Amino acid sequence: MKKQLVLIAMAALFSIAAVNAQGGQQRLTPEESAKSAIEKMAPLKMNDSTKGKAEVIMLDFYKTQQTALEEMRNSGSMDREAFMAKRKELADARDGKLKLIFTAEQMKQWIDEIEVTTRPQRGNRPSGN
Repeated sequence: MKKQLVLIAMAALFSIAAVNAQGGQQRLTPEESAKSAIEKMAPLKMNDSTKGKAEVIMLDFYKTQQTALEEMRNSGSMDREAFMAKRKELADARDGKLKLIFTAEQMKQWIDEIEVTTRPQRGNRPSGN
């Protein structure tokens, strides 16, 4: 009887591990992504006005990015290179808007230290080659 319970427990643990290994990580909403980006901007020491403007810019960026991704998925052609080019275009537009509200020092800190932490991370996924 003990052996059966141990085997059942091991099977349950194996099943749970297998489900977790499949990457059940959910994507953030544009609002959550914008909030996270604003929290990462804390070292910029923005005033309330600048922070509000930056939040609007970031929310617009993430909403536009999500829309572009959905359009690409719905079209049936999920070309990663094309999406990365579109994302770069959107990021350049975002940075242009941020440049209007940030000081030169804040913009340099944004580009060098903070922006790199807002990019999607690939993790330890197999390369497929």
